[in-house]
Amino acid sequence: MARPHVVAHVAIALDGATTGFAPAVGRFYELAATWAEDVTLAGADTILAQEPALRAAPRRQAPVGAPLLAVVDSRARVREWEALGSVGHWSGVLALRAAATPPRPHHAVPELVAGAECVDLAEALTALGEHHGARVVRVDSGGGLIGALVRRGLLDELSLLVHPLLAGPGQQSWHGGAQASAAAFELIAAEALERDLVWLRYRVG
Repeated sequence: MARPHVVAHVAIALDGATTGFAPAVGRFYELAATWAEDVTLAGADTILAQEPALRAAPRRQAPVGAPLLAVVDSRARVREWEALGSVGHWSGVLALRAAATPPRPHHAVPELVAGAECVDLAEALTALGEHHGARVVRVDSGGGLIGALVRRGLLDELSLLVHPLLAGPGQQSWHGGAQASAAAFELIAAEALERDLVWLRYRVG
């Protein structure tokens, strides 16, 4: 099976920041349903930032057809696997780790090993397609993971929900410092939404 289609869907300010402002969360996830992803891909830092809220979140059944959550966790830092698997957003959870990742003695979770010292993203994506039937992977993470995918040529589509404000200096960027030429991004859709939001979609070549 070929590598799945990988799309990053990101809420940003006009200056490209992903932090320092309150995004239109409801609209963001409404648009995210566009891709009906088989796997949601997140980085460990994104999950760690949510762990306090996860501990207190109500437990509910995930709807039929909910995606699998795969977390890139090379250093075995994520702890709230049980909560992630029972908050009703995902059908299950999967830790993506490297051969050198420390063991998780107190946190039993299915794992996918890809890479030696750190997670090999290309290998992991191929395995998600071959072993988990993933055709579409949506990245729901910060700039570090998205930037890594851009640098390795693994991102197929970029979706930006642009908010009409400036977050200011010192905020995180959607691309994590990765560089790519203008020729790498082909605009495939642009839509003006309510409250002066703009939804941009690019094919990444």
